[in-house]
Amino acid sequence: MTARFDALGVVVADIPRALAFYRRLGLEFPEGAESEQHVEAPLPGGLRFMLDAEDVVRSFDPEWQRPNGSSIGLAFLCDSAADVDEVYAELTGAGYDSHKEPWDAVWGMRYAQVRDPDGHVVDLFAPL
Repeated sequence: MTARFDALGVVVADIPRALAFYRRLGLEFPEGAESEQHVEAPLPGGLRFMLDAEDVVRSFDPEWQRPNGSSIGLAFLCDSAADVDEVYAELTGAGYDSHKEPWDAVWGMRYAQVRDPDGHVVDLFAPL
């Protein structure tokens, strides 16, 4: 038997707020997903990006508690270094928190970091 990676799930406090953030980053969720407690967006290669409300997790794990700080790594590739700055400005302009303003990383990429509505750090990057 072989297991294969199929999906990445993120636990969120507020599905509609999380959907608004991740839709701005290009993920496509079904219409009406705002009223659901579990939603999925297809990713390239057949993977899925899933959002689960905290209550869903507590329904099968009553002891679950929100971690202190971000416990996942999410990164979104932008088309160019200028696009990193543009996406960062659009997200922070829409009220999302900055974690780190755009910079040229020593590994040859333009990088920036923002926080989603639940405090998870999301990387924006492109090759220089």
